[in-house]
Amino acid sequence: MTEKFKLCIVIPCYNEEKRLNTANISSFLKSQKNVLLCFVNDGSNDNTLTILHKIKDDFPNNVEVISMDKNSGKAETVRFGVQHCNTNFTIEKIAYLDADFATTLEECFEISELVNDEIVFAFGSRISKIDNNIQRKKFRHLIGRIIATFISNQLKLTVYDTQCGCKIFNAELSKSLFSEKFISKWLFDVEIFNRMIVLFGRKKMVSICKEVPLKTWIDYDESKVKITYFFKLWLDLYQIGKTYKTRKNHLH
Repeated sequence: MTEKFKLCIVIPCYNEEKRLNTANISSFLKSQKNVLLCFVNDGSNDNTLTILHKIKDDFPNNVEVISMDKNSGKAETVRFGVQHCNTNFTIEKIAYLDADFATTLEECFEISELVNDEIVFAFGSRISKIDNNIQRKKFRHLIGRIIATFISNQLKLTVYDTQCGCKIFNAELSKSLFSEKFISKWLFDVEIFNRMIVLFGRKKMVSICKEVPLKTWIDYDESKVKITYFFKLWLDLYQIGKTYKTRKNHLH
């Protein structure tokens, strides 16, 4: 295939039949002809795949639908999608976004415009301000802030929100970042930051990364992450910290 796209957005889908907003997807694709949406079905056992194929039928040139053999978790599903798109298409930038579109397709596209020769990685951030609309459930927000503060300290980087599901990369960079499997199914975002640190060093990241406060982010009910994961994630974080610390030490 030789199709060229300015932006490819990888969207992992696991049992999303109730959350996929086909009207939103339609309206976005009608206005953005130079964007590819790659839906990766992660072993869904509901009607997700049928809905995705219907979207593909409506927009054959701008939609790719691929499937994992079995449910593998968000990290591996996103990685599979990124690798597939880099192999089969010519892309300038590649993003991933949650299927509930808590961050909208439009805003993801807007943030992608900031990725250029200097900025190789841009990501959304759920910073609540007077002039934006960030709707997060209080309990999730509180837990999220505890985790985010811990992650920022571990990374030794001033990042407000590593876990927002809207991230955009220069396509060339994404090939390195997604080449090997992640340690954690859900905290792979933290691993991406660690991989960036290994590649570029913390000092350089200040000038090549951009954290962008979102205009809108709406917390929809059906989170795929169980609340009990709060207890396991500390083990994941410990393993991630240990693994990448060893890699950084090998470099110096």
